[in-house]
Amino acid sequence: MRAGAPVRHEEVDAVEGRGPSLADVAALAGVSTQTVSRVSMGLDNVRPVTRDKVLAAMAQLGYAPNTAARALRYGSFRTIGVIAHRLARTGESRTVEAVVEAARREGYTVTLIDVESPSSDVVSAAATRLSHQAIDGLVIIRAETATPDSLALPPRLPVVVSDSRFVGHHPAVGADQGDGARSATQHLLDLGHRTVHHVAGPADSIPAQLRAEAWRDTLVAAGSPVPELVEGDWTAASGYDAGRRLAADPEVTAVFCANDEMAAGVLRALHEAGRAVPGDVSVVGFDDVLLAGYLWPPLTTVAQDFDEIGTRLVARLLQQVRSGEIEDDADAEDLHEVVSVSLLVRQSTAPPPA
Repeated sequence: MRAGAPVRHEEVDAVEGRGPSLADVAALAGVSTQTVSRVSMGLDNVRPVTRDKVLAAMAQLGYAPNTAARALRYGSFRTIGVIAHRLARTGESRTVEAVVEAARREGYTVTLIDVESPSSDVVSAAATRLSHQAIDGLVIIRAETATPDSLALPPRLPVVVSDSRFVGHHPAVGADQGDGARSATQHLLDLGHRTVHHVAGPADSIPAQLRAEAWRDTLVAAGSPVPELVEGDWTAASGYDAGRRLAADPEVTAVFCANDEMAAGVLRALHEAGRAVPGDVSVVGFDDVLLAGYLWPPLTTVAQDFDEIGTRLVARLLQQVRSGEIEDDADAEDLHEVVSVSLLVRQSTAPPPA
């Protein structure tokens, strides 16, 4: 190399014998190195035809971006770690989907771990594992049984959690679970129902606990009887079992279910028992899954804005990543963002039978 010549920092080592370089890919594809860099980072500002040419050149040369070199050049790995639990559940899967989409818009990729248990040890181990895989920050969808005091995270790692219990410890973003459950319960009371039965989520779920507490508090505030709740496990099958029990009680005229899948099971059980919805029994769900409006009757439900939750989680995390300031001040008042919910009234609710 000529003395004094400028050195260009590439995303891959261009030293002979270490594989194809970013410049090699650019030459083969007939584009600039900046375009190859944008494609390798997953950015959107590249025409589809050009992206296809670059990807074909990468495949032909066997090119793989060097994340360490990328971090040196851009100051980050452009990767977010995500820890989730029970991805089969609507809330987790839709929040993860929203986080992935929000990260993609920012030019970041996502590395996901779906933990078997939400315990502190398991979540802490997953966080450490992700921190060793070149991530810039971590999103914990829900820690469930872990607590802020028991959850051990790698030092100086930007973290944001979709769990209100971590307020004052880590930035938190989540839906207003209590307001949603109150709205659902109050809607049924306002229709004239004497009380509202509840099909709850599993006892180890924080959202299920928050929804059940708000249901109970709303009934107490209204001076209505508080029936014994029926616990489900978020699945339609558990809702069906709960619905069969409730259908056998002629006093039941209103049911609030902690999610839409269980509400679907309740609808079937009531239909099989000959109890009309909403003529005999009104039913409300929670989440507003895509099928909720296509059940029969269309389901009244509480809608969560999962896209907004995912967008705010990523924005809050990247704010830390880009500023280099880890938000862990227990006295900070703006570490918790609550995303509002809304009650969508459809045809599954009506006044009780005369």
